[in-house]
Amino acid sequence: MVVGPVHGRRTVSPQGRPSRAEAEEAVRTLLRWAGDDPSREGLLGTPDRVVRSYEEFFAGYASDPMELLARTFEETDGYDEMVVLRDIRFESYCEHHMVPIIGVAHVAYLPRSRVVGISKLARVVEVYAKRLQIQEKMTSQIANTIDEVLQPLGVAVVIEAAHQCMTTRGVHKPGVSMVTSRMLGAFRNDASTRREFLAMIGNSSPAGAMF
Repeated sequence: MVVGPVHGRRTVSPQGRPSRAEAEEAVRTLLRWAGDDPSREGLLGTPDRVVRSYEEFFAGYASDPMELLARTFEETDGYDEMVVLRDIRFESYCEHHMVPIIGVAHVAYLPRSRVVGISKLARVVEVYAKRLQIQEKMTSQIANTIDEVLQPLGVAVVIEAAHQCMTTRGVHKPGVSMVTSRMLGAFRNDASTRREFLAMIGNSSPAGAMF
């Protein structure tokens, strides 16, 4: 039985989640479907390795990004300029083809009265990346979560990524990157604040015009 959504995700109840043995058997089925023999020596350990890899690839389902941002600090000595964390590398997986999305995220917020440890911003990116994703949704999830928990004057998220669903299959167009953004509060309403953020992350390419 599927329940949820919880903070932008759908969770599966313990009764509805397959066992590890069932997951490994599913891998063997796919190996047979691909035309190989899962009982041959080179593939004997593959089901176990694939399931363990999935535990790592999709670890984000086990974490609550809201809780990551719960501890904040109000002793800022009056700091009221934007906080920017750029070039946060991430690896995610396309929910349509389950192949990698690899890129970087740039995250900024304009504090209202409190700040959060910068590692927590990177962890929020990681939690959403470690789920089946589309880039547009992931961009919004990161920005909306930061905005909801910290309630800052503004939030900005830009993600640049390469999608192997279009580089290793389908149209086979390597070297193409996708850029998405989500601007909230001051970053959406104040052009000068938005330009300052884009300058800080070094986005001077023509793609920056979309923001």
